[in-house]
Amino acid sequence: MNKRDPLYSLRARAASPTYVTQPYLPPLAEFIPYLEEIWESKVLTNGGSFHQQLEKALCEYLDVDHIALFANGTLALVTALQSLRITGEVITTPYSFVATAHSLLWNGIKPVFVDIDPKTLNLDPERIEAAITPQTTAIMPVHCYGHPCDVDAIQRIADNYNLRVIYDAAHAFGVRNENGSVLRCGDLSVLSFHATKVFNTFEGGAIVCPDAKTKQRIDHLKNFGFVDETTVVATGINGKMSEVNAAFGMLQLRYIDEALTRRKSIDHTYREMLAGIRGIECVKMAGETTANYSYFPILVNGDFPISRDALYASLRESQIYARRYFFPLISEFPMYRGLPSASPANLPVASDVARRVLCLPIYPGLEMDQLNTIVAVIADCAR
Repeated sequence: MNKRDPLYSLRARAASPTYVTQPYLPPLAEFIPYLEEIWESKVLTNGGSFHQQLEKALCEYLDVDHIALFANGTLALVTALQSLRITGEVITTPYSFVATAHSLLWNGIKPVFVDIDPKTLNLDPERIEAAITPQTTAIMPVHCYGHPCDVDAIQRIADNYNLRVIYDAAHAFGVRNENGSVLRCGDLSVLSFHATKVFNTFEGGAIVCPDAKTKQRIDHLKNFGFVDETTVVATGINGKMSEVNAAFGMLQLRYIDEALTRRKSIDHTYREMLAGIRGIECVKMAGETTANYSYFPILVNGDFPISRDALYASLRESQIYARRYFFPLISEFPMYRGLPSASPANLPVASDVARRVLCLPIYPGLEMDQLNTIVAVIADCAR
């Protein structure tokens, strides 16, 4: 490191790396009584007391009617598709984590990629209709970065063509629009409670269900298809959340509002500090009335003196591990790039955004001196 570098003192003070995210962990002492109760009951899984408590508590917090807990969000996506008996082709976004499309392949479904809106970075409703074929059975949009999709436009298209809508809502915990919880939109919404998410259960996920009958079918599917000790009604999988994960979720709910408030503060501070840096564009909100500030993506534009990848490398030199979410596009991975819809010519907006996006660190424990260092590195690269 060059000691004449104006950022030397800031970089030298970095005691440890700053990652793009860090899980929120409540006080360990507060988790011990939950574990003691599990040890006393000897019930570790199969819909125990904490599992039932967390389902009820999440329904109340998220303002939804029914929720089915899962061991992780990917199993929830796979099961959501099975529960609605989706086949054929499903229209989805190339701009997401690979689990979105992987869940389709696991079910023998052909993904059809459609480009994204340049402002919201979500699936562009204006491009969906052109991708519909006689084999299309559903649409799987993603509320990218927790910013809501144009749910009304998507639902109109689905209604016109008799299609199902399953939202990958992995980023959208607690997000609301003018009509209430976005998790109520579509036929099903799938959540992730992975350690990187705003609400985590170490590992975990859930499906938001519109009615008790749908939840019952999903509960059967996540438990091998068992209805009772001797009756199996479907080719289910083992997707159950353990009691330890559910108990941790109950504790996390005590602190979720505090964690979201801190995220909001960091988001606002970033926007203020980056506002004067030419060539750096902060991704705007997309109509949410309640946001969860799950990510902080910026776009590196042509006015910035160096490329996105060069900025990424400069941040890493200062032990700041920003991430290029989402680069490369799902459509560029080997198992997808042979699809006609995966052609870059079909996805100009997503291809462009993937080359310019950078998600900066954001999590409740991010300190002001870390935030100052992040912005200082970006500002230095802008000179």
